[in-house]
Parts: sequence; C-alpha cells; structure tokens
Amino acid sequence: MVATSDSNTQDSDLSFQQPLSYDFGICTELLGFTLAEHLDLICLQQPEHEAIVSCLEDKRLTYAQFKQESETLARAMMAQGIEPGDRVGIWSANNWRWLTVLYAAARIGAILVNINPAYRTGELDYVLSQAGVKLLFAIPANRSSNYLEMLAELAPHLFATAGSDCHSVGKSQSLPSTLKNIVVMPTVTIDGSPLTFTDKRITDKTSDKAGVVSWDRFITQAEFTSSEQLIERQSSVQFDHPVNIQYTSGTTGFPKGVTLSHHNLLNNGLFAARAMALNTSSRFCVPMPFYHCGGMVSSALATFSVGGTLVLSGPYFEEVTVMKAVQSERCTHLSGVPTMFIAQLEHSQFSSFDYTSLQGGFLAGAPCPVQLMRRVASEMHVTDVVILYGLTEVSPLMTATTIHDSLETRATTVGRAIPGVEVKLVDDGGKILPRGSQGEICCRGHGIMLGYWQDPQATSDCIDDAGWLHSGDLGVMNAQGYLHITGRKKDMIIRGGENIYPREIEEVLHAHQAVAQAQVFGVPDRRLGEEVALWVTLKSGAEVSEGELIGWLKEQIAHFKVPRYVRFVSEFPMTVTGKIQKFAMRDKMIEELGLQSDAAIETA
Repeated sequence: MVATSDSNTQDSDLSFQQPLSYDFGICTELLGFTLAEHLDLICLQQPEHEAIVSCLEDKRLTYAQFKQESETLARAMMAQGIEPGDRVGIWSANNWRWLTVLYAAARIGAILVNINPAYRTGELDYVLSQAGVKLLFAIPANRSSNYLEMLAELAPHLFATAGSDCHSVGKSQSLPSTLKNIVVMPTVTIDGSPLTFTDKRITDKTSDKAGVVSWDRFITQAEFTSSEQLIERQSSVQFDHPVNIQYTSGTTGFPKGVTLSHHNLLNNGLFAARAMALNTSSRFCVPMPFYHCGGMVSSALATFSVGGTLVLSGPYFEEVTVMKAVQSERCTHLSGVPTMFIAQLEHSQFSSFDYTSLQGGFLAGAPCPVQLMRRVASEMHVTDVVILYGLTEVSPLMTATTIHDSLETRATTVGRAIPGVEVKLVDDGGKILPRGSQGEICCRGHGIMLGYWQDPQATSDCIDDAGWLHSGDLGVMNAQGYLHITGRKKDMIIRGGENIYPREIEEVLHAHQAVAQAQVFGVPDRRLGEEVALWVTLKSGAEVSEGELIGWLKEQIAHFKVPRYVRFVSEFPMTVTGKIQKFAMRDKMIEELGLQSDAAIETA
C-alpha cells in the first residue's frame, strides 16, 4: 500500500496534480445513432414539437413534418439512382430545405458535400470534381452571384434542352463524367422576394432542360421508391459511415475535403448543446451559414440533438433580420462570430428591438475581446454566452466553456476539453509541454475526422500514428486545464470567422500576367478580427493598377479572400538564406496603417 498525504486514510484513492499540458473531458454519454435514427427517436417522443421556423420563408415544420420531408426527398434521391457513398452537393444559402437535404442524404447512406455560397466558378469546379459530386442541389442565385450561369459554364450539357443535340464543352473536363443532375431549390432574398427556377431576373432558362429540374419536379420522383425500400436502405447505414464533406482551405493552394461521420456530427452537436445548456424549450436563432460547422453542427445539430427549435433568421447574416427573428420568435439562444454580435450592438435600430427572451448562445471563429463579452451579456441579455473552439477536422468542437464558468473565464479562455475528448500541447518535436508553456494544440477523441477526402497523405500529415490530430494552433493550458489561444502555427488568416490560407490566394495571383510574386498575410482588424493584406511585385515592364488587380481577383476567388490592403513593392524582407519574412511585412503594415490598437484587442 502506498501512503497518501494523509497517513490515516491509506484506503482512499491516490490523487495527483497534473503537471503536463494534457486534459480530457469526462464522458458519461455518447449517442450511438445515425442522424436519421436520432431524428426518428425525437419524433416518437415529441412529433408535434416545432423543429424549424424559417422567418423569411414563412415556413414552420414540426419534427414529424421535418421527418416526412426528409423521407420524401430521400425516396426521390433513391429513384434518381443515388447509392450509398455517392456524393450529393449543396450550394445554397440558409433555408429549411438545406437541412432536409442533409437528413435525406443521411437516410440513404449518401455523403453531403457542403459548398461555400461565396465560391466563384474556379472554386466550384474544383470542389465538384474533387468530391465527384453526382447530384447537386443549388439555389438560383445568392446576392450578386448567379449560380445557374456559373453552372451552365461548367456543365453546359446539363442545360441543353431535352432532345436537343449539344456538343459544347464546358470549362471543366471532369464534371461531365460525375455531375449528372442539378436540382434548383426555391429560396428568398433578405427583402422576402422569392427566387425560383423560372424567375426571369435570374435566368432565361426554363424547366425543360435535360439535367436541371426544379425542387418540386424532383420531389415527384419519390413515388417510384416505396417506404419499404427506404427502410431497407436506411437500416444498412451505420453511425461510423461518412455523411458529410466540408471543404477547408489548404496550405497547398487547394481546399481539402474534411470527411465526417454520423457519430462525429451527432455527438459534437450534443456536447455543444450541453455547454450551452440547451433543452427542448430552447429556441435557437442561427444566422451562421450551414455550409460551415458553426452553423450546421454547433447551432443546428446542437438544437436538434436535444429536441429544441431552430429559428432561421434569413439566407445569410443581416443585422435587422436577426433582430426581427429574435424578437418575433422569442429566441432563447443566438450564435455567431464576434463580428455578428458587434454589428447588432452597433446598429442604429438595436435599442428598438426586444432581446429580453435571450439567455445564452455561443461566440466562435475569432478572438473575442473581454469588452465584447460584457456587452453581449448585459446589452443583449445573453448572460450565459459561451466560447467554443475547434476546427472542421474535429467536427468542429474541441474545447468549450460552459454556462457554469465565470464571465472572466469565458472571456479569456476557450474552455476545457469537451466530454470524450483529449487535448494536449506539444513542442516542435512532439513532446508534451508543462502547463503554462506555449505549444501546438493536439486533439484525440470521437470528433476526429475520418480523413481528408481522397488525400491519404494530407490525412497522415495531420493525424499521427497515435490518433492525435495536430491543429496548427498555438495555446497555453493553465493549472485548471483551461486553454488560452495564443497564435497559429499555420500561416492562416481568420477573417470574420472564415479561415483563409494565403497560399491559396497567392496561387491565383501568380496566374495574373503582370504579377511576378505575391505575398498574402493577415493584419489585425477591429471589426473582423483580421483582414487580408497583399504585397506584390510586378514583372519587368508590366503595369496594373490596384483597382484592376482587385477587380480581376474578385472574379477568381470568394469575396472574403480578396485583400483589403495592397502594396506594390520592389522586394520583400528576407532572411540571409532567402526566406521571405511575412511577420516583417505584417509589422510594417500595422505601423503604416495605425493598427496597433487593433493588434492589442486581438491578443487581449
């Protein structure tokens, strides 16, 4: 018998103080269901409880109605020839049908591919081809982007009138062999105007095209698949099967497809719900986009995991639509990145809306100043707001504060490991560091992705032989196990919650005929957390203005990746070995633009 510090209690358990930067979340529950099985169980207990309220679409669905919608769509997908493992893409802003597509695909063993609504043609081409998308659901347009025009450019054969002879070749040589059908979903704009497949403002193409059909027309195919066939298919789907691919920007210049299972998503949503203390009476307003984990998992699936009600304020974030939704639906919870909360607080009409129904929610995606946390708690009545931290590769939640943590703890840390997850901090050699030391944050547990889609090398580079996923983020763990983010090992920019990898933008810029070399990096920004900055050298004799370069770039990449600050230079700061020093460029821009105060906020 080994004695404890108390010689009179030799039979008591031993107790040790953990000296290393290692922590784990005690887990007493894990959901062993597929997404569809879990939804069906909720329907058995509360079929008439409201599941979804889409404010601008004027649509309300009970859990029973939502289940029926997903089953009907699943039968239509089966009739269309979607098999287990087939990839089904969705390119859309938020709407109730987005969630129906997710659960329909989940029912039949298909894999939903989330496509960023801001993608331009080149980015869309890459994702559709790399994932091998067979069936695509898309809205006609989003903001200034005409989706159907972009799709017609990539796959003109799908837009040929039925029975016509079309020999035109699209921009992509791979899409004709993978993408077979496009289903156009009706949606609304922020002002409530409907956008449908035959809306002349969007396209002059009608619904008699060979490979493009409206949502309503596609749904009619459900009659060719029986309920018994759907039940048989659904019974073959296991919770460890892949159900979702989310693309995250890659350091190689190409996005990587993070492949996630039912088990990943359902349990990550559950523990987000537990951190916020959600329950069946919760009414969660979600302005975050569904294509992103913050909107799909930490908001939508978190709400569904406990049988709450999801409130969709609009197709995308806009301050007034969110404020109207919170007031009219008496929402209890609200999610967002810090910029979304700031935009509401600083809006001229904020004080005229009633936020007193709010209790909690979460902030994620970017550093959150202490001052903002206090304003959210006091002025927006979100006293139980929590901080969530993670990355897409861990489904996405790794750590979280809870409503039981002090406001100071919630404002200065990203919490402790969620249940069933281990977290450690290591040095460059992979050795676990003592608590209080800065190191790379690593994670292991139920949320770890299945891998990057068709990229085993990138997967093995990210997840080591012991199952630890290396995040590339830097942090410090305190004596109580709470994590504080201090920086990023990866050369990544986080702008308003969007992850941006400079290499991706640089690759595009290097295709410009006037550009000799481009270097992209982040600088602090008070509203967005970080903004994109560009230093560029031109080829000898070449000329291009900042406006011309930015205008060209806007046609190539998503708007949030376009640099705000551009400097034409003759050379870059380098080490004696010729390595370019981006930190020196960043420091120069901070000084030149007077961003020192913003930098202080970012690291607060």
